[in-house]
Amino acid sequence: MTTTPRPTEFREMPQWLFDLDEARPVVLPSKPPSYLRNHKKNLHERFVEGGAQAMPDYELLELVLFRALPRTDVKPIAQALIDTFGDYNRVLSAPISRLTEIEGVDDTVAQDIKIIEASAHRLARAKVMQRPIISSWDAVLDYCHTTMAHRETEQFRVLYLDRKNILIADEEQSKGTVDHVPVYPREVVKRALELNASALILVHNHPSGDPTPSDADIAMTGQIRDAAEALDIHLHDHLIIGKSAELSFRSAGYL
Repeated sequence: MTTTPRPTEFREMPQWLFDLDEARPVVLPSKPPSYLRNHKKNLHERFVEGGAQAMPDYELLELVLFRALPRTDVKPIAQALIDTFGDYNRVLSAPISRLTEIEGVDDTVAQDIKIIEASAHRLARAKVMQRPIISSWDAVLDYCHTTMAHRETEQFRVLYLDRKNILIADEEQSKGTVDHVPVYPREVVKRALELNASALILVHNHPSGDPTPSDADIAMTGQIRDAAEALDIHLHDHLIIGKSAELSFRSAGYL
């Protein structure tokens, strides 16, 4: 018995196959142009051969930006960041909300910049924690400059030391405005007792760049010194960190 083959079923094709006029183009990934690849390669080679010292701020910043924007000409973005904030360090210290105001800087780019800043702080901190302050004083100053010199607002920190002058804690006590930070001597001394600290070093920054102490700085330092000494806690120093220099209350005769 022979069977008649059934006709092939016809199914209506999807409408979208025919709506060519409304089809959206698909953007395929492509390599960055050759001039950009060459520029990136040259920057990397110069960094490997000469380190950061061989590069201006904006070029070092380009290397950071390339991580998040590998197919973008990041030179204009880097220059805009430097023009806005002043230098490489101030770019790293800028808050995310301000970084993202720059054209081309999205949340991902801003977060990469803040990761670089956090890494620098952690490296500098590792060189001073659990070490005698006297023998690592230069490292302490480097750490204070790294973490505070380029901030746009004032920050007040306290370094707590044990009886051997070993740094046991570094804590931010408060943040302020461009020219003022609230400090509570009672809280500083209370925290020293909690940590069983025997000595203190006060540190705060002047965003203006000038480390000269104000009358309020001098008065506040005296209040903390008196409160600490009443509990047999010694105030070693108060450092004011400027953009490129610092002032020691002890060396300047204020303590």
